[in-house]
Amino acid sequence: MKKIGIHLGVMLAVGLILILIFFYYFLPSYTNHGETITVPDLGGLAYQELDDYLSQRELRFEVEEDSGYSSELPPLAVLKQYPIAGSKVKANRKLFINLNKTTPRKVIMPNLIDGSVKSAQMVLESYGLELGSIEYRPDLAQNAVLEQKLKGKVIEPGDSIFQGSRVDLMVGDGLGNQMLEVPALFGMDFEDAEFTVIGSGLRLGSVLTAEPIDTLPAGAVIRQIPEAGKSIRIGEDVDLWVIGYNQETRKVDYPTDSDGLI
Repeated sequence: MKKIGIHLGVMLAVGLILILIFFYYFLPSYTNHGETITVPDLGGLAYQELDDYLSQRELRFEVEEDSGYSSELPPLAVLKQYPIAGSKVKANRKLFINLNKTTPRKVIMPNLIDGSVKSAQMVLESYGLELGSIEYRPDLAQNAVLEQKLKGKVIEPGDSIFQGSRVDLMVGDGLGNQMLEVPALFGMDFEDAEFTVIGSGLRLGSVLTAEPIDTLPAGAVIRQIPEAGKSIRIGEDVDLWVIGYNQETRKVDYPTDSDGLI
C-alpha cells in the first residue's frame, strides 16, 4: 500500500512537471508568446514589392477585391491596409490590402448646389471624388455652392465622371453684386448713424474714438469710410469715427450735469 502511494505521488509530480513544461516552455515558444511585430506603413508601395517586403518582416498579405482609386498614387500601389501601420501583431499575421485601381470607375456627380462648402466636401468624399479649388463671387448666399465645375466646365448633377476627379466650386461671398450709394453720416448721432447704415443694406464696421471738436457734441460722427456718395456692394462695411466713443464699453460717453457741461 505504501509503494502504491509512492508511485502515485511520483506520477503526479511527473505529470505536474510535464504540464508546467508544456505551458511555460513549449507553448510560448510555439506561439511566439510575448513576441510582436510592428506593422509597417505600406501606403504607396507597389504591388510587385509587397511579397518580398512583408516576407522579410515575417508577415503575409491578401489583396481585397474592393479597391479604390486615387489620382495621387500610381496604379496597383497600396491604397489602404488593415491592420493599420503601427499596430502590434504576431509573426506570420496576414495583412489585408486595398490596391489603387489601374483605371478609375465612373461615378454619378452629386448635386452640391445651395449646400455649404463643408457639406460639399463630405458628399464628394463619399462618392470617391476630391474637392478642388474654391472660388468666390458676389452673392447674398454666403458660403453656399453656386456652381460645380470639372476642368473649368460646369458639370451637372447626374453626369458620369471618373472616381478621383477634382471638383471645383463657385461659392457665394455673402455680399451680392448690387451696388449701393453710401449715405452721408457726418454730424449724425452715433445711434442714428448705425440705424442708417444697417437700414441701407450695409454693415457697421469698425467704430473708432474721435477727438472732440467745438462745433459737434459727443456721439457725433465726424468721419466715415467709405465716403458719402461712394458706390459699394450690398453688405460691405462702413467704418465710423465718433466723438466720445468708448472702445471698452462700445458706447458713447455722453457728458452729464455733474460734468458741468450740460
